[in-house]
Amino acid sequence: MLARSGRARQGGGSVLSVLGADVAQVETQSSDLTGTVTGKEITQLQLNGRNFTQLVTLIPGVSNQSGQDEGQVGIGGNVSFSINGGRTEYNNWELDGGDNMDNGSNNTLNVYPSLEAIAEFKVLTSNYGAQYGRNGSGTGWLPDASPMYGYMIHSAKWMYMIHGNIAPRYDKQDIRNKGSRGNKQWDAPNWLMVMGQTKIGARGLFHFNTMFSLDRLTEGGDGYPLLFQSGESWKGRPLVDRQHPHDLFSELSVAYTYAFSKKSDLSVYVGYPGEPALGSVAFMHRPSALANPDAPISHHWNDGTHITFGVATIGYRYDKFKLEASSFTGREPDENRYNFDKPKFDSWSGRLSFNPSDNWSLQVSHGFVKSPEALHPDEDVNRTTASAIYSLPLDNNSWLNATALWGQNKTAGQNGENAALLEAALRLNRLEIYTRYEWVQKSTEELNLRASAYGDHTLFPVNTLTLGLTYDILIVLKTRLAFGGHLTWFRPDQKLASLYGKNPLGGELFLRIYPALMKMKM
Repeated sequence: MLARSGRARQGGGSVLSVLGADVAQVETQSSDLTGTVTGKEITQLQLNGRNFTQLVTLIPGVSNQSGQDEGQVGIGGNVSFSINGGRTEYNNWELDGGDNMDNGSNNTLNVYPSLEAIAEFKVLTSNYGAQYGRNGSGTGWLPDASPMYGYMIHSAKWMYMIHGNIAPRYDKQDIRNKGSRGNKQWDAPNWLMVMGQTKIGARGLFHFNTMFSLDRLTEGGDGYPLLFQSGESWKGRPLVDRQHPHDLFSELSVAYTYAFSKKSDLSVYVGYPGEPALGSVAFMHRPSALANPDAPISHHWNDGTHITFGVATIGYRYDKFKLEASSFTGREPDENRYNFDKPKFDSWSGRLSFNPSDNWSLQVSHGFVKSPEALHPDEDVNRTTASAIYSLPLDNNSWLNATALWGQNKTAGQNGENAALLEAALRLNRLEIYTRYEWVQKSTEELNLRASAYGDHTLFPVNTLTLGLTYDILIVLKTRLAFGGHLTWFRPDQKLASLYGKNPLGGELFLRIYPALMKMKM
């Protein structure tokens, strides 16, 4: 037997493995942190009840949190052990590389091997450095404490993860029909991501990312209704008050990281398409936005380059900091959502990320985006962003997640257009309550208004507030079905009241199908 250890999210948690074959006892070249009990030592130990789970307490930093008799832990009770002060629910037990957790209870085991069958017992508290698991989208960092929803698959040398989301819904913008720009639609925003990684030598890690979306089929070529949204085009006309669909191939990328030490590494990322080092983690991957089917109306002020056909990024990490530089194609995806656009590498960006603790991820970035809009090919954009993402695990599979961000688009000869966002989600086991506030300066051009009536470069401030909730009504194996809904209140500049009404209201009801929460593997 041979146990393969891995983690649902590298950088937090530990794997507790039982092995039955000869393996190296000391790791001298990589950043693996383990505690190992050999087969010979196991046969000589005096254990209460011959219960193998007691072996974990021999490793420094491990304590039994159940208060039960050690001889009954895991058999007559649960396996509530804390490692290095971590939460007991972050642990995963593996037997010969397979998941040995009873997912029905989350705190008991499926198989209890006899001590004579165990050749080695290992507690793995870090198999890759924390930096390998912080990426939320592209190379952007999330807090180490962020929840992860997905399916984990292990092979002899690879670790794979699948996650995604689909939200069939009815969406109506301007519920009270006070203006002329509202709309309604049945649709289903969706995306699917498949990732994999494997070690190369003692210090290298190879990683691939793929992301797909069938938005073009489930939403149509012009996307879905969303008041004051802007960006990209359909049939040669700008998309305004609608969110564009995402491309079938939203990311096909590879990355390699070489670790000089536990605190220092160099990484290279190439995507076609991919995401440059500009802005925060894309909205659909932020824990504070997962339950909300709508894109922010500030999307193109922050993370609008998350699908870019041609990206190359180099990054250097030292401890809690990472500095990155990207070259990429500035033009946003064209109207054909099934093809591969021509890479040009005519734009650049730089980003500094800082994770001061497990709960926080901060970034500032700036980029030059060459001719992003096909309908305005002569306009280049200088984009500057800053963001803070917070994640706090609570008891009973619950979480508090929040994001605050600011972005500015500056075009030559025009005033900078600013946007600010504050969003949060409180997860209470099956119930999730979420909110989002935005303040965005939308221009005459962005809203496709007549310059003769509204001015050539007038900026119109728009405030929005969303309140919503979802509840998991069905859990089958490791997949969840939730029912939810939200209302969005808009308060635009009153000069726009003749088009939108005074304070239009949008709302939707939806189902959400998504993977269950993955347990952190120690």
